[in-house]
Amino acid sequence: MTSQSRFAWYMYDWASSAFTTTVITVFLGPYLTSIALAEAGQSGLLYAFGIPIAPQSLFPYAVSTSVFMQFLLLPLIGYASDGPLGKRFVILFCTAIGALATIGMYWIEAGLAMQGAVLFIIANGAYGSSIVAYNAMLNDVADHDDRDRVSSRGFAIGYAGGGLLLLLNLALYISKESLGMDSGHAVRIALASAGLWWAIFTFVPFLNIPKREKKQKGEGLFASLSTLKQIIHQPKILLFLIAFLLFNDGIQTVISMAAQFGSEELQLPLETLQIAILLVQIIAVFGALMFGRLAQSSSALGMLMVSLFLWMSIIIYAYGFLPPGSSIHFYVLSGIIALVLGGSQSLARSIFSKIIPSGSESRYFGIYELTDRGSSWLGPLLFGISLQISGSYRSALLALIVFFVSGICFLLIFSRRYEVNQDS
Repeated sequence: MTSQSRFAWYMYDWASSAFTTTVITVFLGPYLTSIALAEAGQSGLLYAFGIPIAPQSLFPYAVSTSVFMQFLLLPLIGYASDGPLGKRFVILFCTAIGALATIGMYWIEAGLAMQGAVLFIIANGAYGSSIVAYNAMLNDVADHDDRDRVSSRGFAIGYAGGGLLLLLNLALYISKESLGMDSGHAVRIALASAGLWWAIFTFVPFLNIPKREKKQKGEGLFASLSTLKQIIHQPKILLFLIAFLLFNDGIQTVISMAAQFGSEELQLPLETLQIAILLVQIIAVFGALMFGRLAQSSSALGMLMVSLFLWMSIIIYAYGFLPPGSSIHFYVLSGIIALVLGGSQSLARSIFSKIIPSGSESRYFGIYELTDRGSSWLGPLLFGISLQISGSYRSALLALIVFFVSGICFLLIFSRRYEVNQDS
């Protein structure tokens, strides 16, 4: 593809990362929880189709519902992007839906908590669906020998874009009183800005590239089903995918619930949460590089398991030792999370690339993405149920440790049966 196509591909990470940082990680969880608490009746509960919901559990349930919907849609999205519609159309279509839903969050005020949850479910579902086409597009914008560099650059540009908009929204929130607005209004502007950012930086570059991409034979829905059947008979790949499914679900849930935990359990101001996320955006890149270098002197699998033990240590510390109201402790913990976040994500991908058959990378990484998105509703669901039963954010966070323990167990089985190192 042309340089315009590669630039558009880079810019989509820049555009869509603003949604994950501004909406998912920082602003929406605490804001939706606050208006849900105000909206709850004398029973202290909200009701969706007659089902009682604790106000604090509304956002985790919304995350779980949106990701479960993605799991159902992913095979269809994969078929559409590789088949009749093309990756460009799928990215633009999903962006239009997701950005409009995100912009619509500007009108979510007191008494509209359930409507806010619905808008988030739509937006996050569209975002996750677009990522399938976006990841698959890497093969179109980079030759085989250039994909590591192009992929890493896209990752870095995404962190920069998400961090820049968050920095601007942080400045807005800090200056809200001098601008004559209350906290709720500043948050709603921040949420809507993510939708505008997502739409503008996607549509402007993508409308200038060809409508049809080069398609590979055998890709699509039936090829994905065929690859799934092959993986069932390849225990090395199957064991790793099960491990990834488990520990990645724990990682994604910790990240998506961090702002709500900091706001509701630790009683930290929103400015502290915003600064912490900015730290994560910056440090995660260095974390990936650091763990990559350590893996060269030991093994990628060994360093991946080290990162998972660090994740469990983070959860245990947050459960029993993280003091309420301490911004410094939260910043330090966020920095450690950023280091292991970049490391665990990059090492998992590199290990998987070593064990899949040569010449079938695209189809196998399609299943990898399916595994990534497919279970990410379990963690928020467990978090929400634990929170509703115990009434404690710390207990809900501690429950997530089961994903890391299970993931490490499968990695240990994997490591005993198969040696994975740099020369695999």
